[in-house]
Amino acid sequence: MSQKSVEIVIGKLATDEALRARFVAEPRITLDRLEEQGLELNPAETEALLAIPKGGWIVISRWIHPRLQKIALNGDRPKS
Repeated sequence: MSQKSVEIVIGKLATDEALRARFVAEPRITLDRLEEQGLELNPAETEALLAIPKGGWIVISRWIHPRLQKIALNGDRPKS
């Protein structure tokens, strides 16, 4: 089940603008919240996701067609 969760997290980070912004700002907290929602990640998977450079998620998101993106509306964006 864990590999499936990794794939889901990667997909969400690539396509969900608000989630990606939260992850870039607070990566560990964001992963903890995803786990609370039922996504199972083992410690090695969590550390591997945290090791990916933050800018990498932004680059990946630009490769995804806009029709597949979940755009953050004003209320969805994290507050700075």
